[in-house]
Amino acid sequence: MSSSAFSGDKKVGQSLLHSLEQKAIAWTVPKIPHGIETYHLTLTTIPICIFILLFSYLAKNDLRWLWGVSVMILAQYITDSLDGSLGRYRQTGLIKWGYYMDHFLDYIFLCSILTGYSLMLPDAFKDLQFFLLIIFGAFMVNAYLAFAATNEFRISYLGVGPTEVRLIFIAVNTLLILLGRTHLARLLPFVLIFSFLGLCMVVYQTQKRIWNMDMEQKRSTHHDHAADH
Repeated sequence: MSSSAFSGDKKVGQSLLHSLEQKAIAWTVPKIPHGIETYHLTLTTIPICIFILLFSYLAKNDLRWLWGVSVMILAQYITDSLDGSLGRYRQTGLIKWGYYMDHFLDYIFLCSILTGYSLMLPDAFKDLQFFLLIIFGAFMVNAYLAFAATNEFRISYLGVGPTEVRLIFIAVNTLLILLGRTHLARLLPFVLIFSFLGLCMVVYQTQKRIWNMDMEQKRSTHHDHAADH
């Protein structure tokens, strides 16, 4: 695939907060100091993940440390939203490196959050945490495989994208602080079921779209062969 054909920096599909988010990004990007480059923003996910694990560990004894986790989630949202936009605005982006590092670090970010929860929740619920990580990881794998098949990078499904997921994590942290870990942990089976059903729907829609693309190509090839004869 040629460099000009690569479209990993262009996302398709819109989440519920997409319009508001794009307005905020367009206002912010020109104001970023020139000493900050797009790769600086991408790589800030690494220290953010370290702080998430640290604050989660401290939250074992005092759940108020989860405010720190929420601040880190917000910080990662800001840097993750601005890195690609900054590169396009200045025309200095590292498109393929950015695609690779940005989304690899997104997975590390997700793992840091779920690992942090596993440090705090009662032992009886840790198996559910493991399956939740599998399902969330499957959403990411689906996005990357679909991109390889279609050259369209879609990370928002059913109106839910990374922004909404981060807000859900912040809401969970807030409820943990206010209600305690035991009561909220009982909701995990329902979160797991809901996430699994959402994954099934996303995979069904994705494979149907790719199937239709293949069938359209087969019909086009068959028509071309028939025309030759």
